[in-house]
Amino acid sequence: MNNLIKIQVKDDQQLVSARSLHKGLELKSRFNEWTSQNFKEFENGSDYTYAVTTAHVGNGATREITDYLLTIDMAKELCMMSKTSKGKEVRKYFIQVEKNWNNPDMIMQRALNIASSRVKLLENKNKELEDVNAKQAEKIAKDADDVVFAKAIRYSHHAITIAELADILTQNGFVIGRNQLFQLLRQAKYLSHQRSTWNLPMTDKVKRGYFRITHRLTRDDRPYSQVFVTPKGQRHIINKALRGKFDDIYQEVMVTTFDV
Repeated sequence: MNNLIKIQVKDDQQLVSARSLHKGLELKSRFNEWTSQNFKEFENGSDYTYAVTTAHVGNGATREITDYLLTIDMAKELCMMSKTSKGKEVRKYFIQVEKNWNNPDMIMQRALNIASSRVKLLENKNKELEDVNAKQAEKIAKDADDVVFAKAIRYSHHAITIAELADILTQNGFVIGRNQLFQLLRQAKYLSHQRSTWNLPMTDKVKRGYFRITHRLTRDDRPYSQVFVTPKGQRHIINKALRGKFDDIYQEVMVTTFDV
C-alpha cells in the first residue's frame, strides 16, 4: 500500500491531487462530474485549493487541465463517500500516511529540515549582503581614487611626457623633477634600467595601458624612442604618489639624484 497515491507537501501540509485520488478510487464518473457532486460539502481555501496540472494529448503535446489540491481529511471523507472497497483501501492508506506524518521522529526531522533551510537562507542572504558591501566598498575606493585624480590631473584626454607628469605631481605636493621621476619609475619597475632599453616602459606596464612609445628619427636620421604616459597611466601613478605608495623610493631618489 506504500505510495498508493502520491502525497505532496506544501507549506508543511500534506496535500493530495484530486485527479490522482479520482484515478486511485477507480471511479467510473467523469472527473468534472465527481467534483461537482462531491465538493459541495467542502470549503474552497481550507479543504481544497484550485490547481493546474498538465495532460498529454493525442499528438504527443501537453495541455493544461484543472485540478485541486485536497487536504488529507478531505481526501479521507471523499474515500468514504465513494462507498467502494477501493475507497476503504485508499482511506486506510491516508490514515497510515497521517500516522507517519505525526510520528515524533518525523516531526523532529521536519523541524530539522525547516531549521536547516532557514539557516541556508540566512547564509545566502548574508553572502548576498557581503557581496553588496564588497561592491560598495570597491565603488567607494574607486570614487576616492577619482577624487584624488580629479584634483591632480589637469588634462587627461591625451598622453603626456614624463616631464609633464613631474610638473603635475609637483603642483600637487609631490615635489619631484623630471630626472628624479625617471629614477623613481625605474626603481619602482615601471621603466627599464637595462642599458639596451634604458628608460623604456616595462612590458607588463605597456600591456596594462600605462605607457605609449613613439619611435622617431633625429635630424641626422638617428632613431630614438619617446615615452608618453597615457591617461590611465597618469591616473595610476598620481594616485599612488599622492597616497604615499612611493614614499620609500621617493626618499631614496631625492637623496641620490638631482635635476638639471
